[in-house]
Amino acid sequence: MPGPDGWDDDVDGAVPFRPMSISEMLDGSIAGMRRRPRMTLGLSVAVSTVIQVASSIVAYFFIGNDARGEVTPGVLLRSLGAQATLGVVGLVLSAYGILLLSGLLAPILGRELLGLPIAPGQAWRDARPRLGRLAATAGVVMGAPLLALVLPVVPFFLLVAVDAHPALGVVAALVGFPLGIGLMVWLYILLVQAVPAVVLERQTVGGALRRARTLSKSRWLRTCGTLLLALLVTVFMGFFALRIPFLIVQLVFFGTDPEGGAAVAALALDTVGRIVSWSVVLPFDAGVITLLYMDRRMRREGLDLDLRTRGRSAAAAASASSLDGGAENDRGDGFIDLWRPRPTTAPSMPPPMPPSRPPFP
Repeated sequence: MPGPDGWDDDVDGAVPFRPMSISEMLDGSIAGMRRRPRMTLGLSVAVSTVIQVASSIVAYFFIGNDARGEVTPGVLLRSLGAQATLGVVGLVLSAYGILLLSGLLAPILGRELLGLPIAPGQAWRDARPRLGRLAATAGVVMGAPLLALVLPVVPFFLLVAVDAHPALGVVAALVGFPLGIGLMVWLYILLVQAVPAVVLERQTVGGALRRARTLSKSRWLRTCGTLLLALLVTVFMGFFALRIPFLIVQLVFFGTDPEGGAAVAALALDTVGRIVSWSVVLPFDAGVITLLYMDRRMRREGLDLDLRTRGRSAAAAASASSLDGGAENDRGDGFIDLWRPRPTTAPSMPPPMPPSRPPFP
């Protein structure tokens, strides 16, 4: 039941209206998918299809003129090094898709958090005014950690290229690779909350990145632990539970070394398997990122307390805006206004009290 301020402590929705534990964020992401399957899975299928089809096209043409001259990607399927490289490319594209989807799903989970109605197509209307900045922000959040990974290992590859003493290469590898991995993880955790911020707060790319750094202060380890648990769930669900059946079918019908048309069919089946598996797991990871952002807003800035203070008037404005379809411009609507950071002003000092009696002469 709602309290006197018009808000429920536990709204009958997917996301509790209060600071969340790690398990509640994981459960809330799954519950959001279950309550809004057509919205979440529709967006996820669209993003996954683009990413996985692009990965397959890159796979087909990866080894250059030899593959193009053969008509089929048989050489590619037999090349362990090429497949490893393509696997890394696929993971990077999938990670970028997760970031895009977290921005697209942020309005859905935001309305679930507040117990507001969600009209058909509402998530797209909320995200469309910031779609370009969402793509750019996701690119920065993905690209900056990758650059941080590459730079420390450049000396190792330079030493190998010039055929330097092996000891120098070993030292460069022992220092560069752990340092690069550490910087990549640290920077990604620091910036990941910029993606929901650029949509819900209508921030610029730079403003969203600054907001992410502010929200991550003193909570880096908790954010890292939450995303690590989400990654473990993703690996289990996306590969073992959903992907293996497609791999078994591919092995039964096409074998381990398909040729000609069978190779193309095997690649097509593998693409379908990746689309199905990633369409299910991408919304989970994206939802966890969005719920991390909301949890940090409530813990650090008291967003839930602020909304309770504003009470029914804020809820009524946001609800009316939702039913009307929302605004499609950068000024936002009642729902978007709820997420804008409120300016903090220093409390003004009260004027001095007049003396109770005139001073002594």
